[in-house]
Amino acid sequence: MTIKIFGHKAPDTDATCSALIWEWYLRDVQGKPARAHVLETPNTEARFVLERWGVDMPETLGPLAEGDEVVIVDTNNPAELPENVNDASIAEVIDHHLLAGGLKTRGPIKITIRPVAATATVMHWLIGRDMDKAPDAIKGLMLSCILSDTLEFRSPTTTPTDRAVAQKLAEDLGVDIPAYAAEMFAAKSDVSAFSDAELLTMDSKLFDVGGRKLRVSVLETTAPGVILDRKAGLMSAMDDVAAADGIDQVLLFVVDILNQEATLLVPNDFVRTLAEKSFGASVDGDSVVLPGVMSRKKQIIPSLKT
Repeated sequence: MTIKIFGHKAPDTDATCSALIWEWYLRDVQGKPARAHVLETPNTEARFVLERWGVDMPETLGPLAEGDEVVIVDTNNPAELPENVNDASIAEVIDHHLLAGGLKTRGPIKITIRPVAATATVMHWLIGRDMDKAPDAIKGLMLSCILSDTLEFRSPTTTPTDRAVAQKLAEDLGVDIPAYAAEMFAAKSDVSAFSDAELLTMDSKLFDVGGRKLRVSVLETTAPGVILDRKAGLMSAMDDVAAADGIDQVLLFVVDILNQEATLLVPNDFVRTLAEKSFGASVDGDSVVLPGVMSRKKQIIPSLKT
């Protein structure tokens, strides 16, 4: 049976590429049948990375059958996974997020969750000396994951381990980190092909905060003006997206990578009150700038109050 490897819905660079990294490790190093998958179409940055390193896009995961052997990467939250994931035979979880709870397994499994910025950093540690066997494409994917999730070391989630691994990989590959990261972020910032509703779900996670169901969406960009110019359309689309999800509200944070700040769109009084309670912000208008806010995991979610 082929092991199916996949990350979370709305796949970003880390979820997409970590599945491919682990496919290489299981298949080429451990000699196990394994195949990487995505749950949905990855974002523009992930697609750029795959093309840059000459790696094919993983197939989209079809319906899981009962007993399918799976490895879950870059999440452990059932809300971000196929509905019937607990019917599968979960063999391993590799992640760097908080333990969400809700996954059920058929027996003891391997679980590795480490407090670093990227799942690829965790994998670098797990692979160990076998990294010497890794082709440049795998090292390139790993470097890309770390630069993406740390926002080129600007994010407060960045650890010395992330930085050291990235610098070693870049040295091995002959890659200039600032130049390559700029290319990645430019690809991530190109959102011209996406509808307002698609932008609201492109990089988002569902959370229950104070009894309210929220979709917390983050768009990281070096060109925030391009997104903020679409502010009216984005706020108009929020109600339809919330209704389709069966949730209370969509929150959209536009993260300015270069200026290291986030802009939260404020479509109604609920979000205005949330911004004031959560971030101590003074809201005047339909958006508010939150200086220094870069990370959903470390700064946004822990701060949210309804």
